[in-house]
Formats: sequence, structure tokens, C-alpha cells
Amino acid sequence: MAAVTNDLAPVTPGSGKLTVGFDLDMTLIDSRPGIKAVYDTLVAETGVFIDTELVVTRLGPPLDEELANWFPAERIAEMADRYRALYPDHAIAPTPAMPGALEAVAAVRAAGGRPVVVTAKYEPNARMHLDHVGIDADLRGWLWAEAKAEALIEWGASVYVGDHVGDVRGARKAGALSVAVATGPCDAEQLREAGADVVLDDLTQFPAWLAAYRSAAA
Repeated sequence: MAAVTNDLAPVTPGSGKLTVGFDLDMTLIDSRPGIKAVYDTLVAETGVFIDTELVVTRLGPPLDEELANWFPAERIAEMADRYRALYPDHAIAPTPAMPGALEAVAAVRAAGGRPVVVTAKYEPNARMHLDHVGIDADLRGWLWAEAKAEALIEWGASVYVGDHVGDVRGARKAGALSVAVATGPCDAEQLREAGADVVLDDLTQFPAWLAAYRSAAA
């Protein structure tokens, strides 16, 4: 399927160095196996039922929001701390890069640009994921939806790539082009309705899109 572009005014690169932001979960990495393993361990430790198959179909929002579906409010902080402590031993090794992720980051560098990663994930764990799959990029964690604009603006990102409608909102608030990939919990129609400027099937289409985008801008 070809890239789909909304009928919105295009955002063009500025005169400075190209900076492209990427989301992490289900954009650069397929974190479903690792996250499921952490939740399965949490179930074993606490005896609390968690539908871990359901959990991994809706990745994106902050951890506390998901935990609130399974634990009372007074236990969420404790369970979040335990989840993050379990994460390095259970979630990093099983988590691969998404198809096209390494090539997408490489395409930004080949264009003379700077790739950055902005995610809602706990930053130390996010860094371990990037190191594990071999992605070298600046990183900012614990930012979700519109809050992602903070890092995108600071770094001067003109493009932000993500799989969730929250990523679209963050890009729009930052004044960056929203490039959405339909590889996460939100389908292409949801991403378009949220305001994505471009919708790709996955990151394998990103290098060709980036080349065309830069050519049009020039």
C-alpha cells in the first residue's frame, strides 16, 4: 500500500539540520513479547489476574494507565516500580527491532540528519532496548502524547514518526510533520482521523518516503 497523505498544509524542513523523531514501542521495536513476559512475571508474583494478551494489543500510553486496569489506585506506584525493576531481565532480550527500523534510522543519518527517540517508556529501560537492537540515537523518556512536543521542540524536530494517535498529537503540538506507521494498536484510519500528515504501512516504506519528502522540499 502506498503512503497516504492527509489534505493538510505540508510541513517543510527548516534551513537547519534535519532532525527526525521516532516513537519506540511498536514503531522502532516490537516490544510485545518482552512486555508480556514482564506482566506474566508480575501475575506470578502477585496472584492478581492480568490479561497479558490484551495488554500487548494496546501499547503506547504510560504504564500507570495500564496498571490501573488491574490494581487498585493505592497499589499502582508499587506495581509500577516492580514492573520497571523486572523489565531489564525479562523484556530486553525477547524484543526485536520492527521491520525497517534500522534502515529508517540509517536513512535519516544518510540524509545528514539527526535521529532522536521520544517515548513514554522509562528512559533507562528504553536505552537498553536501543542498545540491544543497535540503534544509536538521542533519547527522551517518560513523555506521552502532547508532552512529547517538549523534546521535539527542544531538538528542533521537523518530523515525528509514531504508531499511536498520541504520537500524532505530540507531533502536531510540536509543529512537526506527523508520519504515522500502522504497526501498533491504531489502524490507518484512526491515525488519519487523528491528524497524521502521512500514514505508512510500516517503516520499510520510510526511506523512500523521506527521499521524496526531501526532494520535494528542495
